[in-house]
Amino acid sequence: MADLRELYQEVILDHHRRPRNFRRLEGANRQAVGHNPLCGDKISLYLKIENGVIQDVGFQGSGCAISTASASMMTESLRGKTEAEVEKLFQRFHDLVTGKPTSDAELSSLGKLAVFSGVREYPVRVKCASLCWHTMRAALERPEETVATE
Repeated sequence: MADLRELYQEVILDHHRRPRNFRRLEGANRQAVGHNPLCGDKISLYLKIENGVIQDVGFQGSGCAISTASASMMTESLRGKTEAEVEKLFQRFHDLVTGKPTSDAELSSLGKLAVFSGVREYPVRVKCASLCWHTMRAALERPEETVATE
């Protein structure tokens, strides 16, 4: 179990140091801003959606390692998914980090995002991990709106 935790920490640190899709997305047709005043995390999320499918995604901002890694990994997982698939992914991720029971199949369906399973042990970090996800949801539902974790 200790080896698994170390691997998870390495993955999170890698995405924090070298976040994927960290850019302002030209041609985005949805965007939202998120802020976690408790930790100081800030994110601007950009989506390009065509025919209900996420074609491209980018983000900018600053935050703790968990917040940045979560945004980086989330952006990798969104491309090519429909809005309905993204909503299901949001629910599975949210259940994972908030400590709701997660079956092995649900955990497996999260792929690399499963590295955030340990966040549930640190309730104050749940908002760090989920900020980008709530911001993504706002971009889908209410473009141009700011989201706060408070």
